[in-house]
Amino acid sequence: MGFLDSYRKRKKVFKDAVQVFRHPFYIETRRLSLEENKKEPSRTEIINFFVETVSAEHYLEIGVRNPDDNFNKINCAKKYSVDPGLEFAENPATFKVTSDQFFKELAAGALSLPSSIKFDVIFIDGLHTADQTEKDIQNSINYLTEEGVILLHDCNPPTEFHQRECHGFKHSPAQNYWNGTTWKAFYKFRHQPSLYSACFDTDWGVGILSKRKFPAFNRLEQLENSYFEFDILNKNRSQHLNLLDFNLWKNKL
Repeated sequence: MGFLDSYRKRKKVFKDAVQVFRHPFYIETRRLSLEENKKEPSRTEIINFFVETVSAEHYLEIGVRNPDDNFNKINCAKKYSVDPGLEFAENPATFKVTSDQFFKELAAGALSLPSSIKFDVIFIDGLHTADQTEKDIQNSINYLTEEGVILLHDCNPPTEFHQRECHGFKHSPAQNYWNGTTWKAFYKFRHQPSLYSACFDTDWGVGILSKRKFPAFNRLEQLENSYFEFDILNKNRSQHLNLLDFNLWKNKL
């Protein structure tokens, strides 16, 4: 290939790349990512609000990574963390195992915690796949006090690119932003007759599941999105997630 042919080929590749980044999908996705980053309050503030509201004695966090991001900021005297350390080599978590292994050992009485322990506030921010989040929710319910709450991060992905299953793929319009498919598990448990729920529209969606009926919390009777398709969520997210403004909700409370 001569110099001219090589130049023309590189020029075409560059032109194609520019067209991709100017595509409406990319433009809108970038806009929504920036908009989401500006929303307040943070998940940490919401967690601390519930820690205080339910007078939490025991707090559990699943999926910690760097504890300075959230765990160390939680105002609870007795708090415990679970993380296998795949994303943060130092891994100062209380229990350096997967959440599945943690709950298995907890039930068997193989941990430093009594198997009868109940947590008042549980924050799930582990592996962001629907199947694993479902397991984490179910296991958490078994160890939740009657007045307790379960919080989940990343329940309100702005676009289908944010809720891609593969975290490692960075060339989508969402680029490094990734929520995974956590919303599917949250939406599924919104139909549990024993739970009430809401999702606060901030910090990529902070979902709340509770045995206690807080104001404006509700449940869904019918599984309207039985195949968990994003387009259906996107058209009905306010209803399907029970999307609330935290500050307005808190003021009314």
